[in-house]
Amino acid sequence: MSLGARILVVDDTQSFRFMVKGYLDDGGYQVTCVASGTEALAAVERSPFDLVLSDMVMPEMDGLELLYQIRARYPQLPFVLITAHGSVDSAVAAMKEGADDYLLKPLNWEELLIVVKRLLDHAQLRVNYERMVNCEREQYSFQNISSDSSVMGETLAVAQQVAASARTTIAIYGESGVGKEVLARAIHVAGGHNLTSFVAVNCAAIPETLLESELFGHVKGAFTGADRDRGGKCCRAQGGTLFLDEIGDMPLSLQPKLLRLLEERIYEKVGSDTQVAADFRVIVATHRSLDQCCLEGSFRRDLYHRLNVFPITIPPLRERREDIPHLAEFFLNIFRQHQGKKQPGLSQAALDQLLAYDWPGNIRELRNLLEYAAIISNGDLIQPKHLRLQKQEQGNNKELDHGRISLNFTFSPEEFSLAAVNRQVIEWALNQSNNNKSSAARLLKASRKLFY
Repeated sequence: MSLGARILVVDDTQSFRFMVKGYLDDGGYQVTCVASGTEALAAVERSPFDLVLSDMVMPEMDGLELLYQIRARYPQLPFVLITAHGSVDSAVAAMKEGADDYLLKPLNWEELLIVVKRLLDHAQLRVNYERMVNCEREQYSFQNISSDSSVMGETLAVAQQVAASARTTIAIYGESGVGKEVLARAIHVAGGHNLTSFVAVNCAAIPETLLESELFGHVKGAFTGADRDRGGKCCRAQGGTLFLDEIGDMPLSLQPKLLRLLEERIYEKVGSDTQVAADFRVIVATHRSLDQCCLEGSFRRDLYHRLNVFPITIPPLRERREDIPHLAEFFLNIFRQHQGKKQPGLSQAALDQLLAYDWPGNIRELRNLLEYAAIISNGDLIQPKHLRLQKQEQGNNKELDHGRISLNFTFSPEEFSLAAVNRQVIEWALNQSNNNKSSAARLLKASRKLFY
């Protein structure tokens, strides 16, 4: 990886420059030699270098001054100082000033090649990491979440506003598949954080007995099987974001500890009484109504108010159908890259079907459906026959797969009254429950007595 790298050697002794160049040439590097710090600055201005190797003691400009000048212009450029045995203290001081390493004269040539290779490899790793971070930032940035819908545009606007408030707790509401985690990651990235410090926890996917340890970590001996200390998700999220998905399913036993974390910004590992500062933002998401969960007794009202500091609701796809053509093209572009084959796109008939569909699974369902269609169409234009759309029931009453109940009752002006509406709702509940009155009462979230 480091072979062929460009190295600048700076030393006022010609014979020493000649020897260093010879060893580095044999190592496969491209070497340029100069006799002074002034010439070195001019050289790095003319062309880029991957590493600078400089003597400490030189007339006009010594190695420390050159280091200072290089760091001011190119802070990431690896810099190695060479010093005589009697100047070790100066070399150590140079390390504190920003030198990456130092070598002692007379040089050990094997050590020279090892140091050069190590620093060049490290620099390449840093470049690769920065490239990856930039790619991730672009992937999850707000610029990559475009919408033609005015209601979604308002949602994105408020999300961008709160991104700058690093400590504000955010609650994201929306049906399954609308992209709650995608929006949470965009807020995280817009706040200037790397995605490595975005830590997601699905509260519904982890057993209650393990969730506390998963969140806060534990100390050795805290419970059977805890044979070592372990940092939890809170530890990994330090300096970034802790994303708690499906927060409505968090066990009641853990909710007081989350409340304390939010109010006092501290937490404790399982089995420990040592407090740890919580230096991260908390974003929660749910497809449920937390207010309704409080009424049902499954969620603490005080925690609800503490989480609901900045609520954001993502509208379902059926309420922003104008985004469907754009999203479809976005996903098809991804499939073209992944599948490595030509994909002409959607026929007008297929697009018309997508626009008419209610999308109970929202954007996740759209993506999965289009991925299947892109494969099964074999590179041809996607037609209605390639779409696996669920059949949508027609009629006055229907219960959608995503958990939302739609009731459509019609009354004449003479018939319309509160009693008539109640009667229709009760009849609907009985039909849904096969005339089981207890089940119908539970469906309406009413006591059996009130139901009668």
